[in-house]
Amino acid sequence: MPEPVALLERTSRRGLLTLTAVTLGSGVALLDATIVGIALPTIGRDLDASLSGLQWINNGYVLTLAALILVGGGLGDRWGRRRMYLVGMLWFALASLGCALAQSTEWLVAARMLQGVGAALLTPGGLAIIQSSFQPKDRPWAIGTWAGVSGIATAIGPFMGGWILDHLTWHWIFAVNVPLCALVIGLALVAVPESRDVESVGSFDLAGAGTTVVALGALTWLLTSGPTAKGASLAVAGAALVLAVAGFVLAETRVGRPLVPFPLFTSRVFAAANLMTFLVYGALGAIMFVLVIQLQTSSGWSPLTSGLATLPVTVLLLLLSPRMAELADRTGPRLPMSVGPVVCAVGVLVLSGVGPGTGWVLVLSGTSVFALGLTALVSPLTAAVLAAAPDRLAGSASGINNAVARTGTLLAVAAIPPLVGLTGDDYTDPTALTQGYRLATFVVAGLLLLGGGVSWLGLRPPSSRTA
Repeated sequence: MPEPVALLERTSRRGLLTLTAVTLGSGVALLDATIVGIALPTIGRDLDASLSGLQWINNGYVLTLAALILVGGGLGDRWGRRRMYLVGMLWFALASLGCALAQSTEWLVAARMLQGVGAALLTPGGLAIIQSSFQPKDRPWAIGTWAGVSGIATAIGPFMGGWILDHLTWHWIFAVNVPLCALVIGLALVAVPESRDVESVGSFDLAGAGTTVVALGALTWLLTSGPTAKGASLAVAGAALVLAVAGFVLAETRVGRPLVPFPLFTSRVFAAANLMTFLVYGALGAIMFVLVIQLQTSSGWSPLTSGLATLPVTVLLLLLSPRMAELADRTGPRLPMSVGPVVCAVGVLVLSGVGPGTGWVLVLSGTSVFALGLTALVSPLTAAVLAAAPDRLAGSASGINNAVARTGTLLAVAAIPPLVGLTGDDYTDPTALTQGYRLATFVVAGLLLLGGGVSWLGLRPPSSRTA
């Protein structure tokens, strides 16, 4: 048996470089999930895309990320987390270059889907490397830093995208990833230690991977394009969805090393945290999608000023996320994970007033309140998920939680616009967009409140449960 590698300390040079590599790389992947949102109106005009096309430019990335992130976590546990992290970063860089060169909606959607594959390979590796490489006493701080940078990357996307659109073209939103990926690859080669699950043996769960892709793809198509599709197409997509879900459940209960180890969900904390993740990240993805379009189309803001509206989220996540992780480590995750979504919902309801003539006061008030709630829940959520799983399944646990988060985003962005009556070129019509936007904010607030309720009930201490 090989000698165990010494665990890293937060104050060591290698520890700091490792944390920089995994947070920066994960941040680049998460940044791309939101930086595109601010550019969607511009891309739509340039490529003559419909609202459905814009949804696919956004969701093509999230679809492959959500569908394959479990594969990324499993491959990292089996073949080495550092190795898969490096493969994912290189893949992501090449796919980003493909996006930057896109000349049509179809080209861009295809390149975005390839980007999602790279992100799926690297994203679960970041948390798994932290969990397996740092000393236990330093993990809450490292996870909090990772979560803070991840939240910042998600939140700063609209601002960075707005700046790029004001000074360059939308193609540079993707091209900027290439040098960032090169920097991460260099850091990872120098500093990041290799780790894997020594108990990972047997054949890989290809059936689980394939059925996940089919199920999420069919469901996304039904939500995005289904309302305008013909009967035969709907029947085929519906049948594919049902068969894929049934096949996934059958595969995961029969293989020796499933992508989704169902016993993890026997942990009440793990199950509740993932359900809360699905609801809250769905709400986060939906509000970011509709807000930046509403600010530009209905309020007349430029891409840059629309992006500046997200700065409170960036600043507060940067300042408070590591401290919230350490606080939740001492007090438990229930309170921040219950109160945080409720505070986010209040912020979203404030933002429901965004429309023609909206000024800075209302927008910054809403985003600041939303940011406080998000800061309260992000780090405790991540720590709770990892703490509920054994270290040897860190990659699988991280992959599941990331898959749940991206699936929530994917389905919310696909479902909410048609649910509130937004279709076709409504994103260019201030009147139609404002009506749909306000209904969307009410749906998002409801998802957040439901997420807070799930945390409050699901994370109760065992002694508080009724007989």
